[in-house]
Amino acid sequence: MQVQNLASSDHWDRVKKELKNELGEDVFSNWFGRVKHEETVGDSVRLSVPTRFLKNWIKSNYEKKLVGLWKREIDDINRVELTVRGALRPRRINVNQPPKAITARRISGRPAPFESVPQIGSSSSLAAIPCLADTGDEAAAEFLSGAALNPKLTFESFAEGASNSLACAAIRQMSADHDGSLPMLFMHSGTGIGKTHLLQAAAMEARRRGRSVAYLSAEFFMYHLVPALRTPAFPVLRQAMKSIDLLLVDDLQFLHGKQGHDEFSRTLEILMEAPRQIIMAADRAPDALGTLSAKVMQRIQAGEVVSIQATDYALRHDILRKRIAAARRTHPSFSVPDPVADYIARYVISSARDLEGALNRLFAHNQLTRQPVTMDLAEKTLHDLVRIGEPRAIKVEEIQQVVCKHFSVTKADLLSSCRARTLVRPRQIAMYIAKVVTGRSLPEIGRRFGNRDHTTVLHAVRKIEDMISKDEALAQEVELLKRLINT
Repeated sequence: MQVQNLASSDHWDRVKKELKNELGEDVFSNWFGRVKHEETVGDSVRLSVPTRFLKNWIKSNYEKKLVGLWKREIDDINRVELTVRGALRPRRINVNQPPKAITARRISGRPAPFESVPQIGSSSSLAAIPCLADTGDEAAAEFLSGAALNPKLTFESFAEGASNSLACAAIRQMSADHDGSLPMLFMHSGTGIGKTHLLQAAAMEARRRGRSVAYLSAEFFMYHLVPALRTPAFPVLRQAMKSIDLLLVDDLQFLHGKQGHDEFSRTLEILMEAPRQIIMAADRAPDALGTLSAKVMQRIQAGEVVSIQATDYALRHDILRKRIAAARRTHPSFSVPDPVADYIARYVISSARDLEGALNRLFAHNQLTRQPVTMDLAEKTLHDLVRIGEPRAIKVEEIQQVVCKHFSVTKADLLSSCRARTLVRPRQIAMYIAKVVTGRSLPEIGRRFGNRDHTTVLHAVRKIEDMISKDEALAQEVELLKRLINT
């Protein structure tokens, strides 16, 4: 059987020229820029590509076209065989290069390679992180791998209670559900209540079931995904996005402000095009984020929006029980007496994260000093975490809800730009109360009230302060609203 070496012929050059004419320069460069002709044997042409991802994509989308173009050159050709010639050797970041230089290269006017961003202060991690090539398939592989998962954050280790049972049930169903009966879930709660735990548990469970999953933290989204979409990697990466059937985006509230609003929304819209199911999490309701485009909001509103409430005593006790049991599996001598566990569950109320931190302190003290855990030790060690007799934290959303009900207006009207007197006064009162009882900054309150400027909030606060100093009836009405909010 005669082997034709086409390296010195014009056949492959003419095939590439035809592809470039039909597909355009950009598409050709992305998909065929690194395809090499290896040999022609009988009726078969063998081409090589650097990655399996590229091989599968070309085979699925361009195999027939390639065969047709080759037949024009050599009539006997009936098939094109694609092989992977081996992974490219990634470039390494120079540990002596300052992080600022890396950042400057990424944001320069020229398209930059898709780079993993090292954690500041860790030179060993800098040396271990590859700079991905600008061709796309490595970026696609990075996207499909997603942000790192903590193997301890599973459904089995999650403590379920009345405050989170609905969210837990919905996410369990979505991680196992292939038919997409629940396509969209938006979950919100305060910090340290369990959102990340549930998302990571869902990602691991779905992957265990063989599903294609992308779990994106806010850091991964901003420093990996968005920069890659500005490079020639875009078409390959976009196709990778379309290959997943479960998308999870964590800490959505951290994404606004770090990039332009339009770019952030466009990236989210691309991400939301294909997945059969999407789970998003933030520390506030979607209408309070203020940076989501109309298209993204419509998709969220078409799905389920679930709020996880603050942990109650029973749930905190269950969380501690699970964490103590986990610690005892590796350190059987570690023990927390029931009165100490009750003390922690009753008074460490800020978040589940603080509960775990409290237990970690006791565990560390026990392991280092070999002294038993006692109530005296707990009181001394956890004094800064204990909240005895302190008022609960008030959310701006609670204030808006009470004010809307009292004045018989809708939340949409309260947050709108309408200047009708029947809306302006309730809006100003709500802003005033938010400033007085939550301690949040003026810009943050403005964002919660339809993305208003901080000067608008300041005007409302001063206006209501002046009015209640002169109008006793209004002063009593505002105090009534405060009491309703605190109950």
